[in-house]
Amino acid sequence: MGRVFRNEGMDTSHNPEFTSVELYQAYTDYHGMMDLIEEMYVGLTRKVCGGEVISYQGTEINMGSPWARLTMAEAVKQYAGVDYDTWPDDAAARACAKAHNLHLENGENATKGHVLIAFFEEYCEDKLIQPTFIYDYPVENSPLAKRKPENPAFTERFEFFIYAREMGNAFSELNDPIDQRDRFVKQVAAKRAQGANAEVDEDFLTALEYGMPPTGGLGFGLDRLVMLLTDSASIRDVLLFPKMKPLDK
Repeated sequence: MGRVFRNEGMDTSHNPEFTSVELYQAYTDYHGMMDLIEEMYVGLTRKVCGGEVISYQGTEINMGSPWARLTMAEAVKQYAGVDYDTWPDDAAARACAKAHNLHLENGENATKGHVLIAFFEEYCEDKLIQPTFIYDYPVENSPLAKRKPENPAFTERFEFFIYAREMGNAFSELNDPIDQRDRFVKQVAAKRAQGANAEVDEDFLTALEYGMPPTGGLGFGLDRLVMLLTDSASIRDVLLFPKMKPLDK
């Protein structure tokens, strides 16, 4: 558990200073992390709120098991009516995005994975009111997650959402040093092309070459969890010392 500061913007669910909880468990994967987070959240809700059904800002939320579990591609198909499996290549994916007037940050360099992420963010996130796991993220936005052996375009990663908010992030940790080096090199090249100073983390790669067991990793924001269980509208309501709070005269 650690206090974190990120030099980013503020709104009712974001604060530059927040509390993060991270954990790692050897010899499990992202499915084990899903089971762990669901069991923990359900148990906490019963303990703190006296039951599994709570009210958050006037919306009834059922925290009880089982939580919904959808792949990102399934969520996009369900909420956007777009089928990832019908895109034969990157160009077809970009054409589909254009037909839906969907902005792509990567422009003409956008891959199928980039397009899928854009559809998810535009059409799906605001629909995820009840507790939902979204899993199997494209490798494009998951640099530290292990690839799916049966489909290397995706990774063994999930995020979980409640009240249309991303509450946490987890994955099967990438323990293949060859794959990790390849991703680091591509990341560094992309950052340097943007004028940023970036280097491959050789120390991390050396450690990974010595060996790392199959591991599940998880991180979530404690403040958003407290917001949910206390029906607090703003993240600043649950911070003990909100440094960014304006002072009265």
